[in-house]
Amino acid sequence: MDWLERAAEVEQLDRDIALAAQHERAGLDGKTAADSAEFCELPDCGAPIPDKRRQAVPGCRFCVECQERIEKYPAWGERYA
Repeated sequence: MDWLERAAEVEQLDRDIALAAQHERAGLDGKTAADSAEFCELPDCGAPIPDKRRQAVPGCRFCVECQERIEKYPAWGERYA
């Protein structure tokens, strides 16, 4: 194994650790796509959540647009925590 392959391996390990920590912080640890909402849970939205998102982020409750808004404005999102 050369140094480039080793660097790629270390980078992937770092990424896996970061994603696992993010899932744990978000309370998504151990959840599956079946735990995800089919529609965005924000009362003023209700958009369908695509299956790809439900599989990529098991346990998700919001569509991408609303999730981005919640992350950008945490105080706004606290109403729906």
